[in-house]
Amino acid sequence: MNALYLVAIGSVPEQAMDWIDSAASEWYPLPIRRLPALSTPEGAYDPKRQQYQSVEIMKTVAQAAPRDAHRVLGVTNVDLAIPMLSFLFGQAQLDGRVAVVSLCRLRQEFYGLPADNRVLRERTVKEVLHELGHTFGLVHCREPRCVMSLATHIGLVDSKEQKYCERCGMQLVERFSSLEAEV
Repeated sequence: MNALYLVAIGSVPEQAMDWIDSAASEWYPLPIRRLPALSTPEGAYDPKRQQYQSVEIMKTVAQAAPRDAHRVLGVTNVDLAIPMLSFLFGQAQLDGRVAVVSLCRLRQEFYGLPADNRVLRERTVKEVLHELGHTFGLVHCREPRCVMSLATHIGLVDSKEQKYCERCGMQLVERFSSLEAEV
């Protein structure tokens, strides 16, 4: 069976990768594997905005994907953006193979607060489930507690649960069933 690969982009704490591995294992019926860390692509940096363009990082992740990669999730500490938004917690190809999540704005320190690993873990899991959900064809959900709801600021991330609502969960089950039929 194809695998879900995790890859750090730049320096990412091993503990965060472990959280992601555990959450992905709980929700996704794919073997979870890790790739060696990738360097943050220099061409992704936008000096005007002092942020990194997520599409460029996603291209780097896609190029590193092994042949048996069903999905590849890149994880980074850099601040992400796209031209039409001031920042992103993450981005994914809808119904595609590649997603990226940034820990930058998930950290309490970004907001001038003391570090809190419990909060960082919760936020990280939520964003990982959200972006991976997009790769399996899920769109933004209207249920505010669902992990697939749109989060335009950290308060909305915090108000989500670390799980899919019943409707989104059923859609994932249907997608997983079609995955098993392909094997």
